[in-house]
Amino acid sequence: MVQRCIADHENSAGLMSMLLNRFGRAARTLALTLSVFAPLTAVIAHAGPALLFDPANGAVLYAEDQDDAWHPASLTKLMTAYLTFEALKQNKLTLDSKIKVSELAHSQPPSKIGFPIGAEIDVEHALQALIIKSANDVAVMLAEGIAGSHEAFVERMNATAKRLGMTRTTFMNPNGLPAPEQVTTARDLGKLTRALLKEFPEHGALWNMEQMQVGRRHIRSHNQLLKAYDGADGMKTGFTCDSGYNVVATATRDGHKLAAIILGEPSGAARSLRAANLLEHGFQYRAWQDVLQPVTLDSLEQPPDSNASPISVREFVPGPACGGRRESSVDKVRAKKKRLAVAQQKADAVAKTVVPTTVQSSEAKPATAKLPN
Repeated sequence: MVQRCIADHENSAGLMSMLLNRFGRAARTLALTLSVFAPLTAVIAHAGPALLFDPANGAVLYAEDQDDAWHPASLTKLMTAYLTFEALKQNKLTLDSKIKVSELAHSQPPSKIGFPIGAEIDVEHALQALIIKSANDVAVMLAEGIAGSHEAFVERMNATAKRLGMTRTTFMNPNGLPAPEQVTTARDLGKLTRALLKEFPEHGALWNMEQMQVGRRHIRSHNQLLKAYDGADGMKTGFTCDSGYNVVATATRDGHKLAAIILGEPSGAARSLRAANLLEHGFQYRAWQDVLQPVTLDSLEQPPDSNASPISVREFVPGPACGGRRESSVDKVRAKKKRLAVAQQKADAVAKTVVPTTVQSSEAKPATAKLPN
């Protein structure tokens, strides 16, 4: 289905099996309307919110728990970027403007650039560090440089969220570090994503940058899709133990862009695979938008059972950092066998019901930024 798999710590056959294992989840909504995936009935044990939509018109191609409250983690930086772009557009600062490292910015935990207190960086490279490195210290630097203080910037974040129709979002900081009251939803992130793409196309290249250089350090993007998925061109990843692995991912093929929002996956590889799965599904069946009258981000009904308070997926995130245990060799073998078995079942089902579609993809050259010493 997907023409290029995500490169990670497993071989290509294992990754394809995982991708097929997740393909059924992306197909469930389309099955309700087109009945082309009726045999795909297996239920995934754990699945966070997901949303696939067309940024051009807001048409929703797939939605799962889109209104469940969720901790955004570093997807918060999408709003920080939005307000920075807005300040640039209003000529309140320029890309050459300098912002300083305050005590508050310096005190932020990783991920960070780690400049000393009093050091300066221009806004252009600050934006690159915000998006590529997901630098928590730089997010605070931008906040203070734009609004004068961290608190004033957070007020501006929430006022902007309200203006954009992000009705279930509350921001407490500009970088997404853990805060119980900092919540959003997949739908609200979709509205923010659409606003970023529509209002600030001149900054589109930032989302597609794979790496930057800070002194002698080469910093690479956490967004695996930029290298591994044909046509991928943005946008931002995020992670905390409670939120799981999140991503807002965009891709463009034949001049048409789609956006996928994935929240709460147990690993970076899983989030990339699920996003690639949804995007591929969208490109193959996007033509149905012209036949059906799709709902939009604004008109999509809110499920009555949407969670008003965010849940934690900490227990699903492996490894001691989040309190989980590491998988033993026996666990890994058993899990791999189970994935292969389920993947084969779904592959057989897909083969009986879906005619593969060949999609030509656009290629984007990696972009690199260099930050002076």
